[in-house]
Amino acid sequence: MTKSKINLLGLNQEQLTGLLATFGENLYRTKQLMQWIYKYQQFDFNKMLNLSKKLRQQLQESACIEIPKVVKQDNALDGVIKWVIDAGAGNFIETVYIPEKDRGTLCISSQVGCSLACTFCSTGMQGFNRNLSAAEIIGQVMMANLYLQDKGKRISNVVFMGMGEPLLNEKAVYPACDLLLDDLAFGLSRRKVTISTSGVVPALLRMADRIPVSLAVSLHAADDNLRDELVPINQKYPIQELLAACKVYLNAGTQERHILFEYVMLDGVNDSSAQGKKLAILLKGMSAKVNLIPFNPFPESRYKTSKKVTIEKFQDVLFAANIRTTTRSTRGEDVDAACGQLAGKIIDKTKRTKK
Repeated sequence: MTKSKINLLGLNQEQLTGLLATFGENLYRTKQLMQWIYKYQQFDFNKMLNLSKKLRQQLQESACIEIPKVVKQDNALDGVIKWVIDAGAGNFIETVYIPEKDRGTLCISSQVGCSLACTFCSTGMQGFNRNLSAAEIIGQVMMANLYLQDKGKRISNVVFMGMGEPLLNEKAVYPACDLLLDDLAFGLSRRKVTISTSGVVPALLRMADRIPVSLAVSLHAADDNLRDELVPINQKYPIQELLAACKVYLNAGTQERHILFEYVMLDGVNDSSAQGKKLAILLKGMSAKVNLIPFNPFPESRYKTSKKVTIEKFQDVLFAANIRTTTRSTRGEDVDAACGQLAGKIIDKTKRTKK
């Protein structure tokens, strides 16, 4: 992509209107242009015939509509699809489509790598290179949509649960969410878009008012000592501070909100009934649901997956406390597309991988 050109996939409706205003265009041109991009999936300005010749020329000179380059596609036995995408400069990110009977979920990345170094996550082990742009984020959705619609499949849900910590890339993630919700773009409902965070409290407080999407919190432990080890950002924003921010999120806006707390099940680490009781006490009274995630192994990992009977006992403890709880089915494991396995290829700028 030519650096001097603006990729329009990265502009929400307000930003696109601002760009067109610099060309002296009226508001209705925004709707026309978004229809060409998202409804008709036409990326050639010269074929957008209801735009004036002058505007088409201006767009040709200063803008582009480009989707990311897929370098590899893996199809799992259970129908999961993983795309490896070229992020430039020797970096690669991954995007995953998870088909289910009543929906199709696209798991997208927000960063090239991740700086948070959660010890059970393959992405965190790879280190961090840079934030993705809004165009690169939306480009993943557009790329997957173009492929899937030819196969008679659809994207009903989008989750920011791929590579990276979304709330450390607010500048790009928020406009991307705007487009996912915008009826002129992807038109998803707010409950069909989920941002997952490890607990960046200041950003979570900003998100509460800025973006009315669903929230998932990577909790993984019920006390600070253990969470400090598993999710190192807890050392900066401990559990009680995180939960206070979660309550702000729950009370923001006019529509009812809920939180999904994600909890990876690590054999002999955080999966005891005692830990389950701690978690039940911690979440008592919150409008929340717990999603237990069997750990998915990856090279160099020091953890093992909790036994099925252990997970069931843990879940029973939460049920007894009237906390809604589900256990996530492992999908795409045979192509390393399961939760916690996304790694891509990262030129690490944190030097973590050399330590």
